[in-house]
Amino acid sequence: MVNNHDRVVIRGLRGVAAAETKISFVEPLGALYYLGYNIDALVEHVCYEEVVYLLLHGKLPTRKELDELKSQLIAEMILPEAVINNIKSFPLNSHPMEVLRTEISHLSMYDPDPESTSEHVNIRRAIRLVAKVPTIVATLHRTRTNQQLVAPNEEVGLPENFLYLFRGKTADSEEKEAIDRFMTLHADHGFNASTFAARVTASTNSDMYSAVTGAVGTLKGPLHGGASEKVMYMLDDINTEEEVEDYIQGMLDDQKKIMGFGHRVYRSEDPRTKHLRVIAGNLCHRTNTMNLYNLCRRIENVVHEKKKIFPNVDFYAAVTLNALGVPFDFFTPFFASSRICGWTAHVIEQYKDAVLLRPSSSYVGEYGRPFTPLEKR
Repeated sequence: MVNNHDRVVIRGLRGVAAAETKISFVEPLGALYYLGYNIDALVEHVCYEEVVYLLLHGKLPTRKELDELKSQLIAEMILPEAVINNIKSFPLNSHPMEVLRTEISHLSMYDPDPESTSEHVNIRRAIRLVAKVPTIVATLHRTRTNQQLVAPNEEVGLPENFLYLFRGKTADSEEKEAIDRFMTLHADHGFNASTFAARVTASTNSDMYSAVTGAVGTLKGPLHGGASEKVMYMLDDINTEEEVEDYIQGMLDDQKKIMGFGHRVYRSEDPRTKHLRVIAGNLCHRTNTMNLYNLCRRIENVVHEKKKIFPNVDFYAAVTLNALGVPFDFFTPFFASSRICGWTAHVIEQYKDAVLLRPSSSYVGEYGRPFTPLEKR
């Protein structure tokens, strides 16, 4: 009998490299790279669609390639009528992530090339999903608030269109820059839980829609993408800056996790935080919600003083989305609408690797338990 106890268990797979990737690298000392480009350079100089092209094709696009991709994305933002009707039929108390998870799976039934698994077709699928996921999110919000659906504006890019479809009003220049940078900063992040879930599914040679559906279900968890929603509930619990220290100390005394702080990989500040902090500050200043921003800065300082940990991407992402008028329960769907390009890029890369991701376990149960027939139990 194999001695399972001899196997080394790495709880949470911390530090375990499950596969090789060229897509992104999370540097523990505080840097993030997409295909070798530092996120600091990308967020300052490229648009989200350029990042989509980079992740799917491995290089930044030419002007012609970028224009073609933008046209493809806007054309693909239209949803099948059956998907729209399904969205309208969901119970009002269903979480938006539940709806998104279901409708991504539903989209697979309308794939024009269902039998093809070529890389060319998979890139087309990826583009289709990058375009349609934000539309699903926007459609759900509009139907739930009894507002008329609007068609994409062919004159603007995908991030700006996302806000337009969601809110029904055109974004101004500062809002456009904010949503574009938000989506760029959330586009990919190494082998995080949702990306790994997508790759595990893809490793079985299952379809891209199944892989992304699994990723959405994983992102929904409050220890992953759902954290930004929890951040706003925490901020709502604190009325003034003077209450911050007692509130945080109470959380620590009760051994509760402070949402939006700490990271599994980074040993210093999350490199995305500094950009989102500026974006959130600018938006709060113009919407007269600087008290909320100042509250965040106070929390950041107190948590660092007491625990020596930094805010992660979720902390100021929550404030950014709140300032853009996004309801709390739609924060994680906005995350998913940005990360979809990273998920699909990883799925395509996993197909190329062509190996089944199947870890072993260390069995700690019993052996040879005596069996008792049902009539004698």
